Amino acid sequence: MEEHLADPYVKQAKIDGYRSRASYKLIEINERDKLFRPGNVVMDLGSAPGGWSQVLVPLVGGKGRVIASDILPMDSIIGVTFIQGDFTDEAVYNQLVDELHGDRVDVVVSDMAPNISGVNAADQYSSIYLVELALDMARNVLKPGGSYCAKVFQGVGYEEYLKDVRSSFEKVLIRKPAASRPRSREVYIVGKGFKGK
Repeated sequence: MEEHLADPYVKQAKIDGYRSRASYKLIEINERDKLFRPGNVVMDLGSAPGGWSQVLVPLVGGKGRVIASDILPMDSIIGVTFIQGDFTDEAVYNQLVDELHGDRVDVVVSDMAPNISGVNAADQYSSIYLVELALDMARNVLKPGGSYCAKVFQGVGYEEYLKDVRSSFEKVLIRKPAASRPRSREVYIVGKGFKGK
């Protein structure tokens, strides 16, 4: 708790009005990789408490759309359509797709993480399972040429997952933003130029 409270990104998030320190991870990734443009339709998976959605709204502007989803509740954000539930549940998945009104998505982002059990092997399998689900969603909703950004934990299954992402995108980059704690095994995989289903 002390580390969290002393964290410069936690302090900065309070000043800037962001709901989580994770906002700075997406800001840095976007500064490097230019994923979002005005008018984009973006799907934010694992969105609660809303730190990434807060960053996305001004980037896509009034003509853009942010559709967010999480199992956990999320306080509303102007410019964000939030659907609570597990997107692997058919009813929730259909709600998300219906919300697109026939459009395809420009970018899918995922900052999902499993509930940590403390058992490293089990946690790693859970985290890989989640990013596989996020990639599956991206393949279903992205427009050709679209982009993808997902948090992944390095460990068992990571290399296979990276290979899987490479099969669907022209260019794949690995990012470790400054706001990502150095001891954390988390990295962000950025896929650009979706090849289509």
